[in-house]
Amino acid sequence: MRQLHLSVIIPAKDEADNLPGLLDEIAAALTGTVYEILVVDDGSSDATWPLLCQRATVDARLRPLRHLESAGQSTSLWQAAWHARGNWLATLDGDGQNDPADIPRLLNVAMNSDLALIAGHRIARQDSWLKRLSSRTANRVRATLLKDATPDTGCGLKLIRRDAFLTLPYFDHMHRFLPALVQAQGGRCRSVSVNHRPRRAGQSKYGLHDRLWVGLVDMLGVLWLQRRCSLPASLEVAPEAENAEPDRQAIRRQEVS
Repeated sequence: MRQLHLSVIIPAKDEADNLPGLLDEIAAALTGTVYEILVVDDGSSDATWPLLCQRATVDARLRPLRHLESAGQSTSLWQAAWHARGNWLATLDGDGQNDPADIPRLLNVAMNSDLALIAGHRIARQDSWLKRLSSRTANRVRATLLKDATPDTGCGLKLIRRDAFLTLPYFDHMHRFLPALVQAQGGRCRSVSVNHRPRRAGQSKYGLHDRLWVGLVDMLGVLWLQRRCSLPASLEVAPEAENAEPDRQAIRRQEVS
């Protein structure tokens, strides 16, 4: 059996109409790849949970998780990362706007580099003008304060090493600042252009208030973390002496005496 090396993580709240098509697209995009899918039902009031449970009975790669009450996108991602078995985590929004066909391209970038995170960059946003404006404004403010050299941290499609993710500080809304947090830990990031599609069904859970004003407090917190973060100093380890195995006969003699 080949070692599992990719975990696809999808936070979903009331996305029963979008998930079946999205799961089918993931299967088509990752043919020949060893992977699992963790979908976190974040307190949905629609048929998301029964849908996931039914799909899991016929697809062993699908591992549904559930919050009885909504805990937010960051908590969903963080908890799924701890349950994941893959070396890499691919994150997708549950609304179907991210294209799973982009995942293999991000994987190829990851396998041929020493990057800790590859972030999707939605070149042609398929959203309302208000959503595009609020996202653009939030990105400019964030880039000015955090200097994370990432044009689109709001894109749900990202690929991150699991070990790098698990070292990050956990807090609500942390998913919006992954590049800045990874860089503060010494990790390298790159942005890659990805496809973006209109929402198929349902309504967006975010607006200008959530993207900018609420996020300002979080940005100040991340800025503090950047300033306080201290990477480990270079450490040299002395070479071990030859025949470093303890003299067990001498140890026995000391114990007897």
